[in-house]
Amino acid sequence: MNNNLFLRVLSSVVLAPLCFYIIYKGSFYFIFFLLICLGIITTEVKKLVSSKTHFLTLLVFISFSFFCAYTIRNYYIGNETRSLIIFYGVLLISISTDIGGYVFGKIIRGPKLTVISPNKTYSGSVGGLILTVLILIIYSINFSSEINFFYNLYSNNSIYFFSIIISASLLSQIGDLIISFLKRKAKIKNTGNIIPGHGGILDRMDGMIFTFPYMYIWIMFLDI
Repeated sequence: MNNNLFLRVLSSVVLAPLCFYIIYKGSFYFIFFLLICLGIITTEVKKLVSSKTHFLTLLVFISFSFFCAYTIRNYYIGNETRSLIIFYGVLLISISTDIGGYVFGKIIRGPKLTVISPNKTYSGSVGGLILTVLILIIYSINFSSEINFFYNLYSNNSIYFFSIIISASLLSQIGDLIISFLKRKAKIKNTGNIIPGHGGILDRMDGMIFTFPYMYIWIMFLDI
């Protein structure tokens, strides 16, 4: 295990329980946590847009970040248990996409997906989609109740389920590629170094910034 991978695993083992604890404690703590993340993301995005001509890019990403925080906050409105089930499900989409892309890409390798991010491969992209679908099926079945949006979607309309999950996973990958493109243009490897082995907050939330609002719209539209 190389040093960077060791740091990634160690950071995840330490931070994951902390994040879940903050979520479990309730909306006040979580909103405070979100505001801190938004502040850090804002400073990280500024590193990617060094000239005035890129001000629009900065504005778009900050707007999306706040919209993402708004949608995450709204997952707490209404039935708390249902909200948390939805929140964890959407979070799993982004996490599974990242893990699947990383693991399958490292094991299978193969052709590069794009020059924007040389480490991304077609095998990693497909692997991320496959793992995400499998994880969400397992998640849906294990929380098979009337308050589980994902279970209701899976049991009532499997075509919708697969279409929405796959498109959300693809959107998470697109968010990752957009940040990779901006980092490449800015000639920096990571947006920050606050998370050892991972980089900055934006490096970890690049896909979530788009996935959470996207899923929120579907959840409100389908109302199941």
